[in-house]
Amino acid sequence: MQLAPRLNNITPSLTLAIDSKAKALLAEGVNVCSFAAGEPDFETPAHIKEAAFKAIESNFTHYTPSSGIPELREAISQKFKTENGLDYAPSEIIVSNGAKQSCFNAIMACVGEGDEVIIPAPYWLSYPEMVRLAGAEPVIIPTTAEKNWKITAEDFANAMSPRTKMIIINSPGNPTGAVYTEEELRAIVEVAADEEILILSDEIYEHLVYDDVKHVSVASLTPEARDLTITVNGFSKAYAMTGWRLGYLGAPKKIAQAIDSLQSHSTSGPCSFAQKGAVAALTSSQQCVHDMREEFNIRREYMFQRISNMTNLSAVKPEGAFYILASIDKLGLSSSNFADRLLSKANVAVVPGIAFGDDKTIRLSYAAGLDVIKEGMDRLENFCKTL
Repeated sequence: MQLAPRLNNITPSLTLAIDSKAKALLAEGVNVCSFAAGEPDFETPAHIKEAAFKAIESNFTHYTPSSGIPELREAISQKFKTENGLDYAPSEIIVSNGAKQSCFNAIMACVGEGDEVIIPAPYWLSYPEMVRLAGAEPVIIPTTAEKNWKITAEDFANAMSPRTKMIIINSPGNPTGAVYTEEELRAIVEVAADEEILILSDEIYEHLVYDDVKHVSVASLTPEARDLTITVNGFSKAYAMTGWRLGYLGAPKKIAQAIDSLQSHSTSGPCSFAQKGAVAALTSSQQCVHDMREEFNIRREYMFQRISNMTNLSAVKPEGAFYILASIDKLGLSSSNFADRLLSKANVAVVPGIAFGDDKTIRLSYAAGLDVIKEGMDRLENFCKTL
């Protein structure tokens, strides 16, 4: 049997594969310190679960509009307005089965054969695969630790061609934790506006920023930015709702309508009672988000300090998300080789940087308890001394 040609260059998610391997070892009784997960280790807040329970008990368990229930789209519209300075009407908002589907929908609706999509590296590993599935070509722009893992407007301009249709910006970023400043984003928007290039702004980690860093929504900067930007967000990271599979996007009405049509023929729409939980998440106290961010910050400080003190590793202190991208360049190993040996010899799971487009790094998630982080850092340090 021959599969569709579009799958020829698609590879499975390496982060999910490593996380699954670590969980399998844990199920066997192996004491694994896993830093591979891309999800908060906290429980979904009780008031969010209660809202979903009530929805089930009241039999709110059937199909909803493909773009999401009006109550949730209105809540998202208000959230955009008050938190991000964005004016998206509910009709310009599409709720989906996770921010990942929102990204996929946006790419599938806006790019196609012959188009190019600019992606800064290190990147979230699904971006290039989504672009390829849409029939377009990902154009990767490498960034460096010296530039805090961010592209400049000049980098963007130099990478463009007449085929460029879109650029993807992920701030705060996975896997680097980099956060673009308003000045940096304005410069990128100016380049995009000159050539009418779409901007996919993935802002799923917006609430997880630290110190005095501020998250800026790209579409809020100028009217031109608003017209060119598709703003993606969701509930997984800030509210520990990964398994609920709920994301959303805001976009100019024409794009939103196209995405709604696309989604109506794929997943039909998001889970009914999960949407009621999402309404509770947005309209209730945000103390749970603050508490999780504070705990993440404690872990970030500890993990970064430990890695910085290791002879053979180095890292840029992340400003957002819950990852540290550590350089293993001094060790002379590929990232996959390093990660495999670390898991087999020290029972520590990390994601090799090759998954994100940088084979000289590894990604560590601090979405794990501080006791696990302390033990894992001890093991990592001892392992590096043996190389």
